[in-house]
Amino acid sequence: MKLLVINGPNLNFLGIREKNVYGTQDYQYLLKLLQDKGEKTGSEITVFQSNHEGAIIDRIQEAYFDGTEGIVINPGAYTHYSYAIRDALASVSIPKVEVHISDITKREEFRKTSVTAPVCHKQIYGQGLEGYLTAIDFLLHFNEEG
Repeated sequence: MKLLVINGPNLNFLGIREKNVYGTQDYQYLLKLLQDKGEKTGSEITVFQSNHEGAIIDRIQEAYFDGTEGIVINPGAYTHYSYAIRDALASVSIPKVEVHISDITKREEFRKTSVTAPVCHKQIYGQGLEGYLTAIDFLLHFNEEG
């Protein structure tokens, strides 16, 4: 299965920023975790990270044409206000899962609102980096169910 993992702003600073919220594992650890999951499941997992809204939108649109069969997205702060990313996600008929490392329901009030989750098939939060693996498992099962 061909999967795309999209990470938004500041995710490349894992292990550097707010370790008490996002943990001590760095971005390279996440990349290795996803690579291992791909090997274990026989999936092709491509990871894309950008701190720029337009680049994220471009990559979502590219996924429509490149045979991507599932998207895992952690939009970072864009989760709460990017209607442009929301619209890009809504425009592609690819199964999508929104992931957040922290438990957004127990954080600042603004983090409890997601404008992107309503156009995804599932939202996962509060599982740390394991949430990405849960999202991949969901997409693998979702596509089996067809």
